[in-house]
Parts: sequence; C-alpha cells; structure tokens
Amino acid sequence: GYAGINWPTAFGGQGLTHIEKLVFDTEEMARGMPNHYFRVSLGMPIPILQKFGDKEFARERTIKALAGEEIWCQLFSEPGAGSDLAGLRLRATADGGAWVLNGQKLWTSYAQYADYGVIVARNDPTVPKHKGLTYFWVDMKTPGITVRPIKLANGDDHVNEVFFDDVRIPDANRLSPVGGGFAVAIATLMIERYSAADSDGFGPHLDLFIDLARTVEIGGRPAIEDGRIRQQLARNFAMRSGLEAITKRAMLAMQAGKEPGPEGSINKLVSVRSRQKLSELAVDLQGGAGLAWDRNANTRENWATSWLTAPTGRIAGGADEMLLNTIAESILGLPQDYRPDKKVPFNEIPA
Repeated sequence: GYAGINWPTAFGGQGLTHIEKLVFDTEEMARGMPNHYFRVSLGMPIPILQKFGDKEFARERTIKALAGEEIWCQLFSEPGAGSDLAGLRLRATADGGAWVLNGQKLWTSYAQYADYGVIVARNDPTVPKHKGLTYFWVDMKTPGITVRPIKLANGDDHVNEVFFDDVRIPDANRLSPVGGGFAVAIATLMIERYSAADSDGFGPHLDLFIDLARTVEIGGRPAIEDGRIRQQLARNFAMRSGLEAITKRAMLAMQAGKEPGPEGSINKLVSVRSRQKLSELAVDLQGGAGLAWDRNANTRENWATSWLTAPTGRIAGGADEMLLNTIAESILGLPQDYRPDKKVPFNEIPA
C-alpha cells in the first residue's frame, strides 16, 4: 500500500524517496484521511527498531505494522518527567540475562491498543541523569503491565497512564548500550518532531480557516474582507511557506543519508502554535456556534474540538520551552542555559 513509501523493500516498503513520501503525505492530509492508530507506530518506534534493533526482528515487525496487524506505542513521559525526559524514574534492574521494570509512564498515546512499545528506563541512578538510561522494546501483553486511559477535555481517550510492576523482559529487547539510551531517545524525538508537525495538519487547517472566513460575516460582510483577518491569513501563509521549505530541506538531507536534525523543533513549535491561534480565532468567528461541537462530526471541520486539542500538541514531543532551548543551542549556537543538575548523580537531585 501507501505506508512505508520511503522504506527499504527489505522491510516491506516501496524503496522510494523521502520527497515522494512527502508528496503523498501532503495529499493524504489535505483529504483528511485517518491515520491516528498507526501514526505513532510508523512514525517513531518502527524507524528506531529498523536502525537499532535486530534486523530480522525489525523486518518482521515492520511488515506487520505496515499491514496494520500490529500497533506500537512510545513509553517516554512520566508524571515527573515530561519535558525533561532525562528526569524519568521508571527503573530497569538487571537480573541475570533479563531486566525488571518498575514504575509509571504517562500520556502514552494508543497504549490501550498497542501490541508492543518502546520504552526508556533508568538503569543506574548513581550517575548524572542523561547517562543512566537504557532503551528497550516491550511486549505490551507482558504480565505486570496495566494500562488506564485518560479522558481529555476534547472527549478523546487515546492517551494513557501505564504502570509497570515487576515486568520482566529479556536483554534481547535492549535497543541501546546499557546506559546509552538517551542518544536513542533523542533520535526518536528528532523523528517525532517532524511527525508531530506533519500530523498536526497546520497547512490543511489554514485552508479550512480560509473557507470559514469566506462564509461567516463581520459587520455584514464576509470575514475574509476584514483587514484584521487578512493580516492573520497573510502571516500564517508566510509561516506555512517557511515550514514547507524547512521540511523539504530536511527530506532532501535524509535522502542524502543524513539523520533528522534539530530543525524539526522549528517545525513543531511553529505549526502547533499557529494551529492553536487559528482554532481560537475560528471559534471566535463562529460566535455561539463555535462553543458547541458534535463528537461524531469531521474533526477537521470541528473548530471547537481543534481548539481544545491544540494545547496538547504544544506538550507532546517536547514542550515549547524545550524546543526553544534546542533551537537556541543547536541551531543558533547560543550558549547553554545554566543547569545545576547536569553533572550531579541522579539520586542526589532533590525530588
């Protein structure tokens, strides 16, 4: 099918280019095609498995994921470690040729449907927080895993809290060197930030907003004729054009064999902020009708739901503040902010 357009044929893909995938994704998004249940699987865990996992196992899982027969989730955030991923506390204790996981993950999308997940855990609390982490994959049917959905303001319940109680997994599930999981986690986040910006659908939202501005009125005239609305449209169109250029440049770089870079932070930061502002303005333009919504309606044309959903995009995959730090340090070359806990053993950092 059309999933895995740019993946190697050895992994069940079509072996086409990143640019060809971008073209298809753009057309798919413009038509509002649903991809929620598979977006996480194909967007983050499977590419990481292909790069860091056993090749035969990765090939088997990729083919199953492409066929929609298996769903993956990403077990990163915790109650006290969302934006600061390196602050996570879920423990991985070595036990012979296995690991025992204990702790909690939070805001895990589609965990209640997932067959497998990728997870970062703390294997050594006696070293600085970035160094004592290890990256694994886990079968979500393993005894000791409990998944509890969380109801969001927009009515969705696709995010979950996940509890691990003496969950035993083999060392063969490890996708990083022991203590080297943070680098793999960052590789995942680099992919996620492009994926989050794409799935956010800022471009199609702008087109839908233009349609709305043509139908609602301000002072008896179509809203699109109002100078204030036109100014907002011009600003957002310019931002969309800039994001498209950054995305194309990133796709060309990956086509040349380079890894996704920190530019994904710009994409995510701008797209989710812009979507939130557009949604708020759309709700205002609709007046009282903008405050009510039909849960069964097309969410792409449901501005109240979009407005309620938008804030989650500013947290998932890295909060605004973390993205600004990444942009400042990795793109603009500014000095790092002072971090008093950077070289302190994790177990000596006040909870």
